[in-house]
Amino acid sequence: MSGAPEAFRLDGRTAVVTGAAHGIGRAISIAFAEAGAAVACVDIEADRAAATAETIRAAGGRATAFACDVADEASIRAAAEAIERGLGRARVLVNGAATLDVGGPVLETDLATWNRVIAINLTSAFLVTKAILPAMIAAGGGSIIHIASQLGSVAMPGRAAYCSTKGALIQLAKAMAAELGGQGIRVNTLSPGAVETRRLEFRFGDLEAARRANVGKYLLGRLGRPPEIGAAALFLAADASSFMTGADLLVDGGYNAV
Repeated sequence: MSGAPEAFRLDGRTAVVTGAAHGIGRAISIAFAEAGAAVACVDIEADRAAATAETIRAAGGRATAFACDVADEASIRAAAEAIERGLGRARVLVNGAATLDVGGPVLETDLATWNRVIAINLTSAFLVTKAILPAMIAAGGGSIIHIASQLGSVAMPGRAAYCSTKGALIQLAKAMAAELGGQGIRVNTLSPGAVETRRLEFRFGDLEAARRANVGKYLLGRLGRPPEIGAAALFLAADASSFMTGADLLVDGGYNAV
């Protein structure tokens, strides 16, 4: 795997990434492995998580896939135990799992849909953190990153559930940072803008349609790319951000600037 300045290295550290099968989670997993981490690629889509891990191993890195339903506490606990047995105590955790929801007006959003978005986007971050924390504390500390969104700080019509979860993740990180700082654990959020992933394909039909609908909202005149979010996550995970906790890192191409 490629080298990096020492402050951006993760050598000797185990990193856990949920939502590692696709898009941003996959890019973060690869970035961490390139920086020297042993990566636990966690996802409910076991075959796709395995593909991410195999890509890392083929490039000379260390990674193992773990199947997990982040909406199920028992599945999370089992995955956490398996990760510690297989890769050691986690020093980095990225809560990146999120459901593909179509959104829609409040009056047309049923309770089951609302609850599903809350469970996967928000509650899973609490449950996975709770399961990983004992090992991280025992390891002497680490970095926890919740993947929020530009829509955690600004809103969009038809996205009540999604915006609610992403805003809550920003506050959850602040509360966890306040609680865990004394134990050497930093907690931050990473808020991407629109990134060219299957999520945009799901919402708009294909990436070209997503570009047509969204590019004009971004000062840089384009959408984000998964490796750009991977690089930002590496900054938050590594010692380069060692004096940063309870913060939200906005990587949105200028969407929120105007």
